[in-house]
Amino acid sequence: MKSIHFLKKVFLAACLLIIPASGCVSQGQDQDQHQDQEPTMSNYFAIDTNQGRLVVKLYDETPIHRDNFIKLVNEKYYDGTSFHRVIAGFMIQGGDPNSKDDDPYNDGLGDPGYTLQAEISPELINRRGALVAARQGDGVNPQRRSSGSQFYVVQGRPVPEEGLTQSEQQISMAIQRPFRYTDAQRDVYTTLGGAPWLDMQYSVFGELVEGFDVLDKIAMSPTPGSTGQGDPRLRDMPLERVEMTITRLAEYTPAN
Repeated sequence: MKSIHFLKKVFLAACLLIIPASGCVSQGQDQDQHQDQEPTMSNYFAIDTNQGRLVVKLYDETPIHRDNFIKLVNEKYYDGTSFHRVIAGFMIQGGDPNSKDDDPYNDGLGDPGYTLQAEISPELINRRGALVAARQGDGVNPQRRSSGSQFYVVQGRPVPEEGLTQSEQQISMAIQRPFRYTDAQRDVYTTLGGAPWLDMQYSVFGELVEGFDVLDKIAMSPTPGSTGQGDPRLRDMPLERVEMTITRLAEYTPAN
């Protein structure tokens, strides 16, 4: 039964993330954005919302995504956008400029006018708290290029061992070479949780270091899909807007 339940989650998650009508991104102009990182600033960023503060750390291992995120934050691009799509037990998604306007039906379709080269690595997984770039599906985006601005933060649930084995098999078939999780990665997934069925498909470029309670709160926001209220076409959109402002932290020391 666990195996059937896990495969069902995989199917639903894949559909929800790659279909534009369900809140994914438009392709936009094909362009890489890459700039030098400011050496005097940290890689930590505060995402302030009406539900509380999230603090994320960007990875140096994904410089294209790191530098693009820094550029957009410096431009205040994200300020006034919202987490327009939330799925309890899975993830929260935001960063779409369309979420600033009064039309909820175009949320999930906006971008800065460019996409980013994929930076996909077996070392960077969709663990709980992972900061990941959204993108269009493989059918129209075989290079798996990332949205220029949209991202999601994984909430996830603990994954059983058999679920990880299934993910390893599916990923091995997709990339046409053996794929195995390390013991440390398996421990993270089985204890803390995540979304392993998305590994090697999306660019993970950072992680949440503070505000896991806020992540859970946002992910549990009432939506038309979870309450039966509102327009079912906006199934995963919070009934109460979750607006964000993102700032770079000059100095930050993680609690742990």
